[in-house]
Amino acid sequence: LWRFGFSARLLKTNHFRTAASNTSFPAVWMLLAQHPARIPGSFVKVQRNSFFTMPETVEDKADVELYSPPPSVRGMTQLDREAFKRTIVVPVLKVKKEIIGSLLKSLKHSLLQRPGLKRVIEDPDDENSRLVMLDPHKIPEFSLGGSEQQVLKQFDIPPVVCKHDLELTYDSFKLEEILRAVLPEGQEVTSGFSRVGHIAHLNLRDHQLPYRYLIGQVIIDKNPGITCVVNKTSIIDSTYRNFEMEVLAGESNLVTKVKENNTVYELDFSKVYWNPRLSTEHGRIVELLKPGDVLFDVFAGVGPFAIPAAKKKCRVFANDLNPESYTWLLHNCKLNKVCDKIKAFNMDGRDFLLGPVREELSKGLPLQTEEPKPSFHIVMNLPALALEFLDAFRHLLAEAACGAAALPTVHCYAFSKHHDPAEDIRQRAEASLGASLRGRSSTHAVRNVAPNKEMMCLSFQVPADVLYRRPCPIEGEE
Repeated sequence: LWRFGFSARLLKTNHFRTAASNTSFPAVWMLLAQHPARIPGSFVKVQRNSFFTMPETVEDKADVELYSPPPSVRGMTQLDREAFKRTIVVPVLKVKKEIIGSLLKSLKHSLLQRPGLKRVIEDPDDENSRLVMLDPHKIPEFSLGGSEQQVLKQFDIPPVVCKHDLELTYDSFKLEEILRAVLPEGQEVTSGFSRVGHIAHLNLRDHQLPYRYLIGQVIIDKNPGITCVVNKTSIIDSTYRNFEMEVLAGESNLVTKVKENNTVYELDFSKVYWNPRLSTEHGRIVELLKPGDVLFDVFAGVGPFAIPAAKKKCRVFANDLNPESYTWLLHNCKLNKVCDKIKAFNMDGRDFLLGPVREELSKGLPLQTEEPKPSFHIVMNLPALALEFLDAFRHLLAEAACGAAALPTVHCYAFSKHHDPAEDIRQRAEASLGASLRGRSSTHAVRNVAPNKEMMCLSFQVPADVLYRRPCPIEGEE
């Protein structure tokens, strides 16, 4: 990627790791798609259960010409699978069936390379023979090259290429080929989708909306396991972090089960916030924790930070304002058998900080002079607003305990459109805290949310002069 001019900051975002059952559309591909001239041919691949527009190589262009659906499907809004039938002519060899296996190994680079199409078919004129289909790109004008002729000579097969009418159907075409043929020519074919259990979640562009029901059905047809496709129809609500959606195809069941980082969650996708693109970030934070540590999750959702931390034998205090998130959080605690490790709350984030967090820190920090010493972590994953809650730490506790160990560590998430997002977020956090964090904080690039919009995590220990009303008295003073 360095060859194509992308900055180190974007390369640090670890977009390539996803949960086994959730396939996301990596943001780095979004960036690549915006600069098609910079993409090497080796990157022209489609990730499982996701789709996106990539520039075509020379061979890809030949594929488009040969394997395109019929032009008559252009503009189709109601899916008609029968309309995709088309017949193409491909080169074939007539071969005795007893030598098929050996021949295929020797001719593997010249065989038809189209997924979903058989390379060997019955010979309608001879039950003792088979027809071996060759790649039209490798056998131009139905004329064998020298290497192919040499292989046939070894097997005593006449070097005669026949023409075969191959019928292509709806099942023969890839998802992006169907959409490229249907949508207006020259328009972006698709935007990416995220998979959440059996649900595919799309963010369609305006020009794609007339075709949304067709797009939804094709996604179901071409992705085993997906039985529901939804399109986001509004921005995320800043209060409950959910959004309105329209079911485009399949069942209307939006209660789903997902697996992330070896933990299972159940949730109603229409009522709570869940983003499979954050799998790596959830794992990164939990990796920082040690058994016995204390985690305060201010905006916990259905538990992607809280439950893995509890499974790691941490004490967890998890909160979410959304009553639906709170209900599913309790459900997932039971599902993962960590109810005894998590205390759940349904409160405003600020009330949670000024109430349960203050109470636990008041009890826990003075005890840190004894071994072992647990660490206190506070996760604030509400990137649209979390920085505004940092002022709750000002004089949160009454008096510093002399000899107390580490101060609580905050992991605060935020969005930034600044050219230097790390500096921007640090300065905004300092304004909310009323203290400098220079040299006392670190930033981690989580993901690229949109062009020129980064999601960042700022981690820092709350300065003692911010956290306490009165500092620890100097020895000898009264």
